[in-house]
Parts: sequence; C-alpha cells; structure tokens
Amino acid sequence: MRTVLTIAGSDSGGGAGIQADLKTFAAHGLYGTSVITAVTAQNTTGITALEALSADLVTAQMEAVMSDIGAHAAKTGMLANAAIVEAVASAVEALKIPWLVVDPVLVATSGDSLLDDEGVGAMKSELLRRAFVVTPNVLEAEALSGIRILSDEDRRHAARRILALGPSAVILKGGHVSSADIVDVLYDGHRYVEFRTARVPGRGTHGTGCTFAAAVTSQLALGRGLEDAISLAQSYVAEAIRHAPDLGRGHGPLDHFWKSSNSR
Repeated sequence: MRTVLTIAGSDSGGGAGIQADLKTFAAHGLYGTSVITAVTAQNTTGITALEALSADLVTAQMEAVMSDIGAHAAKTGMLANAAIVEAVASAVEALKIPWLVVDPVLVATSGDSLLDDEGVGAMKSELLRRAFVVTPNVLEAEALSGIRILSDEDRRHAARRILALGPSAVILKGGHVSSADIVDVLYDGHRYVEFRTARVPGRGTHGTGCTFAAAVTSQLALGRGLEDAISLAQSYVAEAIRHAPDLGRGHGPLDHFWKSSNSR
C-alpha cells in the first residue's frame, strides 16, 4: 500500500491541518501517517489557543515513521516556529524524504497568525530548498517573495523569486484573488502553466489550502506527474467545497469524502 506523511498542526475542529490531510490521504486510497507540530484549540470561527511541540519531539516523530513505515511522498503544513522549521528541514534531508510538498502555512483562514517572522526566514533559507514543490496562496507568496501582488505579472515575478529559494517548482494558488474563476499558476523555472476552474460559492472553505496540498501530495505518492497532480487536486477540492456540510458558525469544513458520500 502506498504511504504518505503529513507534518503539520492539529485542528480540533477537524477542518484543516493534520485532520484534513489524513482525510484527504484516505480519500485517495493511501495510508497516511502524521507528525504533529502544534496543537490548536480551533473551530470554524478561529483559533483560541495554540501550543507548539518541542522541535526534538517533532524530529522523533519523523524518525519513528520513516524508520518503520516510510513514505512515498510527504507534505508540511503549519510549522509554528523557526526551531520546528529547522528541525523538519534537517530531518527531511537526513531521512531522505521524497517528493516533499511545502504548504507555507502563515495565516489561518480566520486571520490568525501561524508562523512568526523568524520562522518565515527559516523556511526561506532552510526548508524551501529541500522541497519538490511549494504551494503558497497570494498572501503567502507576498511574504516569501517580498513582492506586492496586484497583477498577473506580479504573480509571475513572485513565483520566480520563490523558485530562486530552492524548490523544484512553485504553485501559486489563486483562491484569494477576487475573480469568477480560480487560476493556479505552476512555474518550474522553464514555463508557466495555468490551471483554471470555476469558483465554487459557499462558506465551506476552511482547510482548502491544506486539502489542496494534501491532494497534490497524494497524487505524487500514487506516481502521477506534477501537472496531472495539480489538475486532479484542483478538481478534488472544488467538489469537496461543493459538497461541504453545513457545520459551524464560521468558515465551515469541506467534505473530504465526497466521492464515497455520492455513492451512498
């Protein structure tokens, strides 16, 4: 059975983070393992408390998983602080973790900050050069590139700057851009490829970034190429939003199991 690893924070509301990743992996027929970086008290309206684990415990979790079960691909989500970012980067290299997808989680859907400036610096200097692909939204791309993104050319310039930090490719997500369609842009150092899908209305959007990155990671673990992985992940997330359950008072969760739900 193909295995895939997530390194991220726990969302007590179940919509994002470790919980969203594991649901996505399961929906793709994969065996998911997890390394928890932080625990949040969280629901659809926001985060009320957050506590990061020690960097040593994060490393120990990674070593435990990789020494026994292994992973055909892996992703990172919320890493909480610079010490954890540095520990993850070192372990990724030491443990030879393949096909690393970095979702540079900086701010939650609710607006809560999830990584401080020192952590962003560590991500830029240590983690991104060990990534196969990084999946920032517009706000995260601005923080990583130092460019204010107001146009398509700004998006491309930001993607070039992020690629210069070391990943093999950048997927600049378009969900935060106000438009009828969502356009995700892939840049691999040679060309730009646009992936376009109609925006699905509704408030069930909590964890979309985590879920998209987890779906890309799942497709890579299944052996698909990056362009196919992006296209399939984009479609998966759109349907998960379309079938989102009406839960909570804020940004509700997705239906990660919409395929099996439709078959019942």
